[in-house]
Amino acid sequence: MRIAIASDHAAVGLKAALVAWLREQDYSVEDIGPFDTSSVDYPDYGYRLARAIAEGRADRGIALCGSGIGISIAVNREPGARCALVSEPVSAGLARQHNDANVIALGARLIGEVMAKACVRTFLVTEFEGDRHQRRVAMLASPELASKAHLTSSSEA
Repeated sequence: MRIAIASDHAAVGLKAALVAWLREQDYSVEDIGPFDTSSVDYPDYGYRLARAIAEGRADRGIALCGSGIGISIAVNREPGARCALVSEPVSAGLARQHNDANVIALGARLIGEVMAKACVRTFLVTEFEGDRHQRRVAMLASPELASKAHLTSSSEA
């Protein structure tokens, strides 16, 4: 599995720890940067990560910033990226199972390295369930499908 990872300056340390840990497990990792703690703009790195996913250079992505919020918003501007902000493994698993998330975002100032690794591990090993969720995931990339489906949908859970 090919993994792209990016952060802002607030998360460079956590990114470096995750890159080393992932490579120890024989994952192919593209570190998009930054590589030091000089101030950068998280949207730049979120957009770069999203492009790596959309262009097929990576199968999954990990986005990091201080809170995880800003970079997740940037990643989600790319229709081919589905980024979920998570802070524990249950959400990381559900993001894969139900939403086919191909990127997770983590807040370096909010969770520690141990919890970040637990989230990433769950994110990488969990499969998408498909079935009824596939229709909903398709709507995420095509809002017009959501509007049409809303008019004809049943109360399916």
